[in-house]
Amino acid sequence: MRLILRFFGFLFSAGAVIFVLLAAAGAFFYWKYSRDLPDHAALANYEPPVMTRVHASDGSLLAEYARERRLYLPIQAMPKIVVAAFLSAEDKNFYKHGGIDPEGIVRAVLTNAKSGKKQGASTITQQVAKNFLLSSEQTYDRKIKEALIALRIESAYSKDKILELYLNEIFLGTIVPGRNLHGVAAAALDYFGKSVHELTINEAAYLAALPKGPNNYHPYRKTQAALDRRNEIIRLMAENGYITKEEADAAKKMPLGVNPRVAFPNAANANYFTEEVRREISERYGEKKLYEGGLSVRTTVDPKMQAWARKALVDGLVRYDQSHGWRGATTKVDLTGRDWGQAASEVPALGDIAPWRLAVVLSASGGGVQIGLQPKREAGGAISKERETGIIPAEGLKWTGRSAASAVSPGDVVYVEAMDGGQGRFRLRQKPEISGAIVAMDPYTGRVHAMVGGFSFDESEFNRATQAMRQPGSSFKPIVYSAALDNGYTPSSIVQDSPITIEAGPGQEAWTPSNYDGKSGGPHTLRYGIEHSKNLMTVRLAKDVGMPLIAEYARRFGVYDDLLPVLPMSLGAGETTVMRMVSAYSMLDNGGRRIRPTLIDRIQDRTGETIYRHDGRKCIGCDAEKWSGQDEPKLVDDSEQVLDPLTAYQMVSIMEGVVQRGTATILKQIGKPLAGKTGTTNDAKDAWFVGFSPDLAVGVYLGFDKPRSLGDRATGGGLAAPIALDFLKQALKDKPPTPFRVPPGIKLIRVNVASGMRAGSGEGGGTILEAFKPGTAPPDAYVAQPSAPAAVPPDADRAAQAGGLY
Repeated sequence: MRLILRFFGFLFSAGAVIFVLLAAAGAFFYWKYSRDLPDHAALANYEPPVMTRVHASDGSLLAEYARERRLYLPIQAMPKIVVAAFLSAEDKNFYKHGGIDPEGIVRAVLTNAKSGKKQGASTITQQVAKNFLLSSEQTYDRKIKEALIALRIESAYSKDKILELYLNEIFLGTIVPGRNLHGVAAAALDYFGKSVHELTINEAAYLAALPKGPNNYHPYRKTQAALDRRNEIIRLMAENGYITKEEADAAKKMPLGVNPRVAFPNAANANYFTEEVRREISERYGEKKLYEGGLSVRTTVDPKMQAWARKALVDGLVRYDQSHGWRGATTKVDLTGRDWGQAASEVPALGDIAPWRLAVVLSASGGGVQIGLQPKREAGGAISKERETGIIPAEGLKWTGRSAASAVSPGDVVYVEAMDGGQGRFRLRQKPEISGAIVAMDPYTGRVHAMVGGFSFDESEFNRATQAMRQPGSSFKPIVYSAALDNGYTPSSIVQDSPITIEAGPGQEAWTPSNYDGKSGGPHTLRYGIEHSKNLMTVRLAKDVGMPLIAEYARRFGVYDDLLPVLPMSLGAGETTVMRMVSAYSMLDNGGRRIRPTLIDRIQDRTGETIYRHDGRKCIGCDAEKWSGQDEPKLVDDSEQVLDPLTAYQMVSIMEGVVQRGTATILKQIGKPLAGKTGTTNDAKDAWFVGFSPDLAVGVYLGFDKPRSLGDRATGGGLAAPIALDFLKQALKDKPPTPFRVPPGIKLIRVNVASGMRAGSGEGGGTILEAFKPGTAPPDAYVAQPSAPAAVPPDADRAAQAGGLY
């Protein structure tokens, strides 16, 4: 008996020693691995990189910017079917274990022993520890640290919080090159083109298959493996009670259904606009905030106006380019013994000039050309096996002035556009050499409704609306005339349209300006000088008013920051941008108030807090809790007045005459109140039109990127104004013909359009209503005494004041 007791005593003592040794070893290892563990408390304040999204004014998505494409969803917003799929695939005991799953470890060991395959036993909590706080190295040290951190995380955070972190952080592959997807919300959009809330059982199961290795289950390169893994997860979902057997069987029969979201509907039309927005956000907040801050940006662009503006500009550029002839094919490919579709697919095509398409010439004879259209690419990136052919009939070649055989030859790669009526008939196109830009703006707020910076963003990212510094030519003249009207002149003041020579100083050549047509016409009203764009009158006016004053007005209007005060600058010889010119004209349109052009209405951070708002007006009474008979809320506009409202209206009225009788009469056909000014620089290197309706300002510029003449007969009225016409026809189509607002104090008096004198009662044609400030109107009558020199009323010289017949 004693021996037995001693034996058990020995066993107990040995067990105690072993226990103490194991406990000591455990404590040592715990101390060793826990002393430099990352602080799991950082997860409480974790803000994952979230992509910035840019929206149009109607809420449609324009662009996304991110290094890791992620949309953060709280667990309460996560669909149950998605949660079920990931729990079934990754950690079915997630809500039962404390961070480490012993059952999972045993199952993994048995599976590995039986099949020889490696099956992990990491719980979702361990994956969170690895993804957030550790590296991905495959070592025992890392696995031990992972387990220890998982235990700490479980003690500090709820299960829902841990699952929320996991579902928003997990890497789910790349379906569109360059777009790394993190989190289920972003993955749902890119893989299936839908919100995470719209995912079906089979779609959610496929996403849940990806954490094991996205490339192992790529939908195009590893289709069968992807289907097998997806179906396995569907089976597990049924076993775990998340779905019924019938639902599982139906889901397994479904194809993968991957439908990558490649582009946004308005992206091609608005790429110049969105790139300008991207640059502005980057400059304002830095690249980290742009690509990781989860900003929500509401822009000012109107997708309809943007589409109309782009079409109008492209049509105008093509009209000019085609009038100068066919330059030849884009490139040439060898079709000898080759599939023409494969050959055509190797040629890079511009992706933002739809409905144009790239095509290869198969034959050219008689009156037509046989073409093969560049094959489209399938969702996986492979070239489609489908082949489309068509013909370019004689009508589609007519603009080239050549026969089919002399214009193209087999193997030529060209751009084509489907002709009206379709049926496989196409029109030959060529990329225009000329460039240009168009901007449309709300003249009261500065909100840019549309901006196009060139023919194709894919071809050139240089934005000619904001970056191209070009001479505005005669479109600058309204600034000169505004300065004159603000300092004593009236629309009926007489200015000489006669030759003038400006001495430049000792040893320098004198400057002798001339009108566009090389002629001079004697004395004319100030209005006539703008309507017919008379250079000689403008130079005389600038000489009388003084260039320092005009330079100050140019600065006020934002056309130039520091205009050199020399007379040639009065004809628009300085350099500025389309955006600046449209902003300046907007200030004339809105009654002389300063505006700040903007592409962005407001910016919100990831929490929904507004961190930027363009509209800085104060709203008095908007914070009332309820209606108690008080005055209605009022918006207070405290923007700076840069020009007398009466002067602004006089200038608007004069520029209406440009459309009615002057250099922009092509716009009369719109049948709505419009005002504007054309511009053509020396040697016709730049062609402009800037104008406005009562509620919309628009500016157009055309020219070569490396300035050269547009042609001897090129003018702003002939090149730029037709583009504005095409745009305004659409933009104003459903708008009532609202007249320009007449400010209090303006006197509208009928005058003779040629002389500027008050019209007599018997005068019919040749008269207009002219706008005068108080005390500046022409006299009511001119009384002549037969026996004495003509007596003129004291204020008769108002028609030729401020320098008289200069």
